[in-house]
Amino acid sequence: MTCLSMSSSGRLAATALMQKARVVPMGSPFVGVVAYCLGMMVFTMIMGNAYAAFTVITAGIGIPFVVAQGGDPVIAGALAMTAGFCGTLMTPMAANFNALPAALLEMKDLNKVIKVQVPMALTLVLIHIALMYYWAF
Repeated sequence: MTCLSMSSSGRLAATALMQKARVVPMGSPFVGVVAYCLGMMVFTMIMGNAYAAFTVITAGIGIPFVVAQGGDPVIAGALAMTAGFCGTLMTPMAANFNALPAALLEMKDLNKVIKVQVPMALTLVLIHIALMYYWAF
């Protein structure tokens, strides 16, 4: 083998990137922005914390599909972090924001806090998408 040959892990990574490019097409900043904001929101819902989701989604989606296409990394990063907080509003994983108030107020429906916050969170993530697309590009 020569130094220029690709290892099996390199081939695997290249194949994964090519598959990702079929889902989020390169050369389309709007699709990259939508994937970045929605990815932050959904992964924050899973993790319960936007700080934990930020590094993973920024490395996997933000850098290759927003920053590499000419997006301003400062604006995109700031808006992605706050788009992640929209996911915090919609998950019971963020117990200090959603479960604790329901318990302290002795609400009958413990998910009522989340149900009330969902329309605002979805509105805010749409605003984040628009702002990131226009300000970062």
